[in-house]
Amino acid sequence: MAEECIPLRILLLEDNQALRERFARIMDQWPGGCLVASCATLQQALEVLQTTSVDLLIADLDLPDGHGTQAIRRLRELHTEAEAMVISALADENSVLDAIEAGAAGYLLKDAESFELIEAIEELRAGRSPISTAIARVLVRRLNKGLPEGQAPRLTPRELEILQGIAKGFTYAELGAWLGISHQTVPVHIKNIYRKLSANNRSEAVFEAQRWGLLRS
Repeated sequence: MAEECIPLRILLLEDNQALRERFARIMDQWPGGCLVASCATLQQALEVLQTTSVDLLIADLDLPDGHGTQAIRRLRELHTEAEAMVISALADENSVLDAIEAGAAGYLLKDAESFELIEAIEELRAGRSPISTAIARVLVRRLNKGLPEGQAPRLTPRELEILQGIAKGFTYAELGAWLGISHQTVPVHIKNIYRKLSANNRSEAVFEAQRWGLLRS
């Protein structure tokens, strides 16, 4: 018997009313998720995060009372297993990197169609990091500026294997099965990888690993 798919508890943060209502309708029609709150301001979202269990935060960045990265950081503090995805009109390098450093695992531009939004959420749920093509170009340009100076972080052979799996989008369970280790030990290795790479999430870890040339092609 197939394992039951538990709906994701989603918090939406978008100050534009028309877009907020549009995104809310899309998610209301998707059986894989449950919209727990739809917020127009940063303060509203922070209050929800404080009192409500959330699996996924979908956030704009440019808000009337703050910045979406503040909500992403708070999510990471309160709900460590939750994911965050940005949907923004901002596509400059600083905005993209700030969001990834805050903990965003995905980044879409606001021209995303409804099926792209649901596909992106499903990718996140599968352990991958969905990004719009324009955002991918931003990251490629940043990578093309050259490798950082200094000595590359020293990862163990096991950590390098897990890093390769992270880059492929494997879940914890898939990593455990792939390497023949307990899925409960995988987060320990990943925590060490994040620490050594000064990363906060999968996207940032892969980004830093690419910069240091630690990933096999």
